Amino acid sequence: MTLFEILNFNRELLKRLISLGFRPDDCQYLELYRDYVQMRRGGDKVTYIVSVLSERYSVSERKIYSIIKHLETDCTSGAV
Repeated sequence: MTLFEILNFNRELLKRLISLGFRPDDCQYLELYRDYVQMRRGGDKVTYIVSVLSERYSVSERKIYSIIKHLETDCTSGAV
């Protein structure tokens, strides 16, 4: 199966995801965000979490703040 065939087969789903603010690179940060949520629930401070995650995932602290903000965006069904 080619990339075109996969994209074409899933185009409706992809269009809906994009309309809700999905970016293709969001998928690579799911584990990072899960770790963030788990650490927050554990009572850790955001600054500490960002520092730890930056080291763990080799991502800049600024990028981690950006990822957190983006993945916490509320997606409403009205945008679809």
